[in-house]
Amino acid sequence: MIRLGAVGDVVRTLPAASAIRAAYPGAHIAWLVERASAGVLETQHWIDEVILFPREALRASLRGLRIVPFTRELFRFLHELRGRRFDLVVDFHSILKSGALAWASGAPRRAGYAPPFGRELSWLFHNLRARLTPSHVSRFERNEGLVQFLGTPVRPRPGSLRIDLELAREMQASLGGGPAPVVIHPGTSDATPYKRWTLEGYSRLARELLEKDEVRSIVTVGPARDDRPFAEAVVRASRGAARLAPATPSLAHLAALFACARLYVGSDTGPMHVASLVGTPVVQILGPTDPIENAPFAGTPSRSIRVPVSCSPCRRGCAAATCMRVVPAEPVIAAARELLAEARPSHALAAAGVRLGASGAADAVLPLAPRAEGATS
Repeated sequence: MIRLGAVGDVVRTLPAASAIRAAYPGAHIAWLVERASAGVLETQHWIDEVILFPREALRASLRGLRIVPFTRELFRFLHELRGRRFDLVVDFHSILKSGALAWASGAPRRAGYAPPFGRELSWLFHNLRARLTPSHVSRFERNEGLVQFLGTPVRPRPGSLRIDLELAREMQASLGGGPAPVVIHPGTSDATPYKRWTLEGYSRLARELLEKDEVRSIVTVGPARDDRPFAEAVVRASRGAARLAPATPSLAHLAALFACARLYVGSDTGPMHVASLVGTPVVQILGPTDPIENAPFAGTPSRSIRVPVSCSPCRRGCAAATCMRVVPAEPVIAAARELLAEARPSHALAAAGVRLGASGAADAVLPLAPRAEGATS
């Protein structure tokens, strides 16, 4: 399987990819990914092998105009890739780079998208091309469509992202007991500051949830340069209703923390999709991103809050970020309270039937029903 790119894109491929494992329990499944998003795959034990595309090394050589090291590294990687002798490649990314990598693997069967989901002429490298309709669907549905094209059934289910139970125990201990909190994730990546909601909105949300529902909030910090100052400002403005979340040095830690939470609130980011995939209800605050393409996982309760403006959705964003600033606090608070009021276990681990006692527990991922053995991916 190939899905390079950002954390959110890799996460949104997991339900469809796990259906391949369910259908072919005897297959050796490898996933080609870039290093930045590999952490979320390393705890998914149904994936037999995570192959890192050496993007950083190749880019460094190109920037330094070091053609010989670039060529040597590229050919080394391609030689190792081809040497694995894959039977089938499923290219969920379907851009020029991923299509070329699929072809370079030497696999006799290479599945990807026909246009418009197949971009940059990637379909020229595929001999199995999925033409999906309609053309405007969520990324989850798009990935499921490719798997269904291959004859594999997909059923939306929360818990498709496996949780490391040891890390979940650590997170629960760090939270200090008591009722499961609401997670507020106010940050975004360095490249997408225009997706951020307001300091006033997040801090008011925390205050009202404590006042009206007696639920405290924790504020997570992402890896972006100014995430921590923004998170700390939200905590200060909450006037005691929120505190900083325990440190999450890896994506596996972040998933474990979200699984211990009662609700997640944030904008359209990779962590939002992580939360929805571990089964934690989500309030998604949308601005420049497409509300259909970037919908949360359908198997998890969610609300998406958006105020349509003439220039939204867009792919570039802008410094003004008007589409985010005009989102009022009231509908976000109302959506959060609705999800909190719905009858369900207090957090995703409880919903999955997992107890984090000292004696240990079963996996938090829902079981995958085997069907038949098949080819290597």
